[in-house]
Amino acid sequence: MTVARITSVQCCSPTGLHHMSYKEWGDEHNPEILICVHGVTRVGDDFDVLARALSSHYRVICPDVVGRGRSGRLLDARLYSIPQYVSDMVTLIARITAHSDAARIDWFGTSMGGLIGMALASLPGNPIRKLVLNDIGPTLDPAALRRIGDYIGQDLRFPDFERAARFVREVSLSFGEHTEAQWTKLASDVLRQQEDGAWVRHYDMGLAQPFANATPDTAMADQAALWAAYDAIRCPTLLVRGANSDLLSHATAVEMTGRGPHAQLVEIANVGHAPTFMHDDQIAIARQFLIA
Repeated sequence: MTVARITSVQCCSPTGLHHMSYKEWGDEHNPEILICVHGVTRVGDDFDVLARALSSHYRVICPDVVGRGRSGRLLDARLYSIPQYVSDMVTLIARITAHSDAARIDWFGTSMGGLIGMALASLPGNPIRKLVLNDIGPTLDPAALRRIGDYIGQDLRFPDFERAARFVREVSLSFGEHTEAQWTKLASDVLRQQEDGAWVRHYDMGLAQPFANATPDTAMADQAALWAAYDAIRCPTLLVRGANSDLLSHATAVEMTGRGPHAQLVEIANVGHAPTFMHDDQIAIARQFLIA
């Protein structure tokens, strides 16, 4: 069985340095690289199944975005935003391609990871060859964003893993059907036990601050900036949408097929926000687009 390697790269923000941890699968000398980036409250471990499945073709890199999981925290919570994340990813790409002039990079981004990919793929001279956007687009439902912001800001403690895992499952039902073993993994990836025995979520509570600071005017400006970024993308793009998603509407998904990179759209039945790509049929969708 393929075993992942865990390492980190040092990144910079306006308030100082921080480290970004990442999981690496496959041959470290393989020039075919797939970077998989998770959603706002998840971690790189989300991609273990997908990475293992694709590691015979790719060197798969799965970072924990700063503020989450094994990565460091920012001194100024206002910096938990797409520009900082893009800067960190550029540093990561420089690290993993330092010894290969022939590196070819594809991107798989779930939710926030897709926004980071959109922003990066819109830049002149960017290295992204193919882009997968998993249940994310430039126009996002305001009620869903408020729901996510409220969830992030809950500073919760659980007396045991079972109750913590039950909470993660309850707030993640939109992921669709999973086995008991898969639900346990989805929970264990984002829970940490503290020295006093309590179980908490893995991220900096400061992640909620940008959501709390958002206003209708800033939301409109962000949406305009995201559409401008999307329209600037030139690489082949696959848009995957959970058919029951409350974050990315079917109308927005269809609009994305007609402008910018003219994304290929696949909708997955009986799933909301967002498909986990732990299932064989979902992995096959990614494989078909990225490799076939």
